[in-house]
Amino acid sequence: MALVDQWKVIQSNLPEGWSGAQLRLTIEDEPGRAAAMLAPAGAGRHGNVITFSVARGGTGSSPDLVTRLLRRLDAERLDGTLALAAPAESVAQAGMRSRRPALAEQWQEALAALPPDWSDLYAEVELDSSDYLERGALLLAPVNPARVTGRMAYRFRVARQFGYGASGEMTHRCLERLDGERISGRFSVLWALSDTKPVYTQGPVWYVGGRPV
Repeated sequence: MALVDQWKVIQSNLPEGWSGAQLRLTIEDEPGRAAAMLAPAGAGRHGNVITFSVARGGTGSSPDLVTRLLRRLDAERLDGTLALAAPAESVAQAGMRSRRPALAEQWQEALAALPPDWSDLYAEVELDSSDYLERGALLLAPVNPARVTGRMAYRFRVARQFGYGASGEMTHRCLERLDGERISGRFSVLWALSDTKPVYTQGPVWYVGGRPV
C-alpha cells in the first residue's frame, strides 16, 4: 500500500478531536534519503526507522504537509510501513502539555533556582511515554544518560566548569533536541553541589543503591 494511503487509514482511525500524533516510518531502502525528504516534518532517523510528528491547529506539521511529503516518497518509489509511534494526543491533553514548559525551558528554570557557585549536578529527565524511550536515549546520548529501572526516565551528570559530566551548554542542546521532536517530559535536578574542587580526581561521586554514578 502506498504511504499516502497508509496515512489516510491512520487518520481515519484517530480519535475525534485529536490534536497531534507521532508517526513511525520503517523503510529498508534509502532510509537516509527518505529522512531528508521528511525533514520539513521534523523527521528524526534511527537506523531504518524514521519518526516525525503531525499536528492540527497550527502547532506543528499539518496533516496536509505530511500528505504532500508522503506523496513525494511514493513518487520516488520509497516503500515502507507507516504506523503510529505514540498514542494520538487530544486537544485536552495538548492543552495540559502546553501548560508545562518545554524541557529546555525547564532546564533554564532549574538553573535559575541553583546557587550561583553550583559546580556539579545529578539530573533526571522523565519522559511522558514509553514510545519516547529509544529516540530519547539517542538524542540524549551526548550527556551519557543512564536508564532508571522500572521508569520512563534517564539520569545523567552535569559539570559546570570541569570534572565528570556533560556541560551545561550540551545539556541544554540535548533537551532542545527532544523538544524539537515533540518528546515531552519533566526535567529535575536530583542533587547539586557547589564550589567543589577535585584534586587528582574527576569530581565528586554520588552513590545510588550502593553504586557510584
